[in-house]
Amino acid sequence: MEKHTIMGSKVHFYRRENSRLWRRSTFPGGRNLRVSTKENGLSRTREFAEDWCMVLRGKLKRGELKHETTFNDAAEQFRRAYELFTDGQRNAKYVQDHQSRLGNHLIPFFGELDLSEVTTRKLQDYRIDA
Repeated sequence: MEKHTIMGSKVHFYRRENSRLWRRSTFPGGRNLRVSTKENGLSRTREFAEDWCMVLRGKLKRGELKHETTFNDAAEQFRRAYELFTDGQRNAKYVQDHQSRLGNHLIPFFGELDLSEVTTRKLQDYRIDA
């Protein structure tokens, strides 16, 4: 994997093996944020990553960056614990169906949202799109 850092190691950008696109990551307020640059050129990626970091730093200073658990994180905790919660009270097919609904429907729709963003309105949007 090819890696680079800029801005005093505050921004990292890298390209995974077998990928032509670069990804960027930074840690504003101690939380790792990663996203694709959707670029394949190194110089354009560097500019993109610098701009992105400056925008995030501004949002952090204005209090616009939240540090909440995402739906994805909560769903992953649920997945790991659900079988233990049911403790043999439910049959294996019932448990597997819950896991499938989570992975096939709920996580793709709500995954990146912070838990506070999963509102009644978002639930209605999900029901309409489903």
